[in-house]
Amino acid sequence: MVITDLDLNEVEAFLLELGEPRYRARQLLDWVYKKGTDDFKAMSNLHVELQRNLEGRGWRVSPLTVAGTREARDGTKKYLFRLPDGLYVEAVYIPEEKRKTVCFSTQVGCAVGCLFCATGQQGFKRNLTAGEIVDQVRKIGQDRQTRISHVVAMGQGEPLANYDGTLKAIRLLNADYGLKMAARHITLSTSGIVPAIYRLAGEELQINLALSLHATDDQLRSRLIPLNRTYPLAEVMKACRDYADQTKRRVTLEYIMIEGLNDGEADLGRLVKLTKGWLCHVNLIPYNPVPTVPFRPSPPRVRQRFLRTLEAHKVAVSIRQERGAEVEAACGQLRQQLKL
Repeated sequence: MVITDLDLNEVEAFLLELGEPRYRARQLLDWVYKKGTDDFKAMSNLHVELQRNLEGRGWRVSPLTVAGTREARDGTKKYLFRLPDGLYVEAVYIPEEKRKTVCFSTQVGCAVGCLFCATGQQGFKRNLTAGEIVDQVRKIGQDRQTRISHVVAMGQGEPLANYDGTLKAIRLLNADYGLKMAARHITLSTSGIVPAIYRLAGEELQINLALSLHATDDQLRSRLIPLNRTYPLAEVMKACRDYADQTKRRVTLEYIMIEGLNDGEADLGRLVKLTKGWLCHVNLIPYNPVPTVPFRPSPPRVRQRFLRTLEAHKVAVSIRQERGAEVEAACGQLRQQLKL
């Protein structure tokens, strides 16, 4: 049994089976999440018999082991985690002046197969459990000896393809007995699984939704993101608009800018039409190199033209300040391995 896989009710139920009072569950979870303790013996307000009982029954706090790290000059740090079955997954710590962010993974590999993404080239192995997702954030907070203020589900995998595991992890991150992270500091990024976007809108969670847009017509988007053949652009955009209408939360549209592919005048015109007049924010992202993919980032002057044009049409827009590219920790570069 892994503690970080369980919510409060589940921990209470297991402890009641051991004859323990209900309040022991919050004591146990306080050690796990607030104090960052993995060792039952160190949980001093749990009596010795309970500590031994938990160990004897094979309970564990953490499902992850840090297998390696790489740190960039700007403080961005990439973590390689070993899973209990011997597979690996990556997560990234991004420090900024006013926030400490973790970009976490939700799957080992990814089945979507986006052309510009290193993760998709590795194939899909399995979904992560809620505990394996939450523990990436918890372990990085322990290592950096800081409180993680923001998280983004933008690492390896398609979060909405692991809907139950991802949503349970988000609720644990948000819970007062968990990491107590504000829902509005949690962002989930999807390549556009339409039914899951509608389902997410009904969860009554004030989290942020980000869409991997990257193209403004179906032909190019289907080439870049094969999932677009199942859920075409018009359907995806309608789902995102409905999400914004229902939740009153602004949807971020991620747009990786690739020279000569999606950065022309026609692309810009269509992008304005897709984004004007509703609650969204366009995040222009410089393309990050991926081995075997012959793409190049759009020149800075092109990114600036997109920025100025969108601003002129009253569309909220920004250019992402990329972090960690030198250690392959930037957008699209995670691939379950770490060169130490």
